[in-house]
Amino acid sequence: MMKLFDSHCHLQDPRIFNKAPQVIKTALDTGIVHFAVNGVSEKDWHLVKEMSDNYPCIVPSFGLHPWFVPDRTPNWFNTLKEAFEATPAAAVGEIGLDKGSHGKEIDFTIQVEIFRQQLELAKQLKRPASVHCVRAFGDLLPIMKSVGPFPAGVILHSYLGSAEMVPEFAKLGAYFSFSGFLMSIKENKAKKMLKSVPTDRILLETDAPDALPRSDYLDSLFFVEGDASVPEEFRVQGEKSSTLPKETLNHPANIHNVLKFVASLLEVTKEELAEISYENAIRLFSYEGSKVQKQG
Repeated sequence: MMKLFDSHCHLQDPRIFNKAPQVIKTALDTGIVHFAVNGVSEKDWHLVKEMSDNYPCIVPSFGLHPWFVPDRTPNWFNTLKEAFEATPAAAVGEIGLDKGSHGKEIDFTIQVEIFRQQLELAKQLKRPASVHCVRAFGDLLPIMKSVGPFPAGVILHSYLGSAEMVPEFAKLGAYFSFSGFLMSIKENKAKKMLKSVPTDRILLETDAPDALPRSDYLDSLFFVEGDASVPEEFRVQGEKSSTLPKETLNHPANIHNVLKFVASLLEVTKEELAEISYENAIRLFSYEGSKVQKQG
């Protein structure tokens, strides 16, 4: 069986947290060996730690996501540093910059300040950081240049930036992680961008419960049990996933659909891409104190 590593997901998300045991078991049965579970705010870091304590397959990550910047407490940064002290196995994330429809409502100067603090912390801790960037790559690159390089790595999660920026980011130590969101851009743009990424920097992720991959047939998708947004009639064979409600939850086992799509654009076999992306993730997440250290 192919081994896969989900390099970025949110199994602590309230939409799937109660279903996590079944979701994780199903995903493990399909060949996923590890999940990098990213916290997004002070309110869920303890849940990520709890999941990591309960599941050897979970790599915990703590970070303040740009969408949750307005909800932070005055003591947020100390709380974050304490979380890392208490959890040597943790990576940094999800952190980042957002000028999209949601992010533009949040003061960008403050987003930058909070992002920079966490990026500097990741470098100091020698742990990889998982970065969210929406319509802000022109802002992200100079910040990464001023703080970097990053020997422990930075994950540009659900990367949808240009092919032209890839070498600049790669030079600083960036890895490029791809999810179902890649299917939302023009195929020729996605292909050009994928082919510009160095082979040793490619990662796969699901961003579950978000980023449901597109699929020609629903029977090739895994659904989260009890997902109220999916009526029974949608689960019949032959239906296309484009007909699913927008709020349909993504299951981490759907990394197989991402694998298939990315492999087809790169013109390699699924087996080759699975091996490449798995080895890259193991290398990246083998920092000192990590659960995946020296595991193959």
